[in-house]
Amino acid sequence: MRRTSVLIALALVLAGCSGHTKSTARKPSTIDANIHNIRHVVVIMQENRSFDEYFGSYPGADGIPKETCIPETRQGRTCVRPFADHRDVNGGGPHGAAAAAADIHRGAMDGFVRQARGARRCVSSNPRCGLASRDVMGYHGQSDIPNYWAYAQHFVLQDRMFEPNASWSLPEHLFQVSEWSAHCPTHDPESCQNALEAPGRPGGFRPPIYAWTDLTYLLHRAGVSWRYYVVNGTEPDCEDDQAISCAPRRQNAKTPGIWNPLPYFDTVRENGELGNIQSVDNFYAAASSGALPAVSWIVPSNPVSEHPPARVSAGQSYVTSLVNAVMKSPDWSSTAIFLAWDDWGGFYDHVVPPTVDVNGYGLRVPGLVISPYAKAGFIDHQTLSFDAYAKFIEDDFLGGARLDPQTDGRPDRRPTVREDASVLGDLQQDFDFSKPPRPPMLLPVHPRTTLIGPETP
Repeated sequence: MRRTSVLIALALVLAGCSGHTKSTARKPSTIDANIHNIRHVVVIMQENRSFDEYFGSYPGADGIPKETCIPETRQGRTCVRPFADHRDVNGGGPHGAAAAAADIHRGAMDGFVRQARGARRCVSSNPRCGLASRDVMGYHGQSDIPNYWAYAQHFVLQDRMFEPNASWSLPEHLFQVSEWSAHCPTHDPESCQNALEAPGRPGGFRPPIYAWTDLTYLLHRAGVSWRYYVVNGTEPDCEDDQAISCAPRRQNAKTPGIWNPLPYFDTVRENGELGNIQSVDNFYAAASSGALPAVSWIVPSNPVSEHPPARVSAGQSYVTSLVNAVMKSPDWSSTAIFLAWDDWGGFYDHVVPPTVDVNGYGLRVPGLVISPYAKAGFIDHQTLSFDAYAKFIEDDFLGGARLDPQTDGRPDRRPTVREDASVLGDLQQDFDFSKPPRPPMLLPVHPRTTLIGPETP
């Protein structure tokens, strides 16, 4: 368990040292009627990469400052500069709540190397784990990840996309489907208490209770179709959020876990929608037949997740296969794909995250919008988080309804209505509905790259 003092300190940092959570005033949403040209939203969530690691050298984006040199120790006698890292396997660093606070370091953004140097609990499956703390300062350019850069060049790159919570994968996946991470002692939503770091964890002695309201509840109530697609294999993250790597844990659509939390939500079970959590094979089939649901979430298994020690190349190939499946689909002309990486994975990023409440935002991650209506070669500089995905889905399919305990019929104690945060941008700005839908841009699933390895140090 995390020490209480660490969590209190983190809460104070994220809340601007006030120790109090401010309520979010309702921000009216202006919904462009043309948003309904999008009849299918596909959220592809990958793993553990910062914006600077993947797009810090992208022309026109808010990338790595030239003078950057991050101290190796608290004394700061030596520092590490960003460098082009062509290794296919990276190590990364700790990425729990305490690590987020240390990396941000009250806005200095200089804790990354120190945190990686102090990393603990490595296993042999990651040859770089704990052996190369400078690894967190490496970045991949166009020659390493050509398909990701091609999507940025032809569609939309978001250079202020922040993880919604300053913590690790499980809270992020809870935020992704519900805009909150909480611990619930009972099945009463009002019993749930904010839990940035340690909500009820899958795999414990008792199954966690996720009693608060999630987005599938609103979708079900409105008769909007959804699916949560899971790649069979192993989980891409560790039950211990401070560990960099760990022994694999099995994962499939029927096994609730860090990456598949919906089976534990009361609303999903009570609404009889456990069957909507399916193997990713069903996604490929639905795309091929033109039968995509209105909302799809897709999560990887470890080998294709890009979570160290997974290969960058394997993740890029897997994502390309998903995007190609949509582009070949009869549904392409009415689809928006939102592609992001769930947290920063300990890798360097230079942008200080905004504070919206006690939970975050977390550090900056890559974000892409791929759609026949996406603006071509556009860099979106709006402040965004994955909350913007929920907001877009709500505006498109639910008439602007929100996961708001004052209006959704299931009161809970979430600190804010995240979709209405005043700082949050609007994904409608990434689309140009005045032009006809563009044709697909199919890319090779196995492109040539400059990636090398993996090798053992």
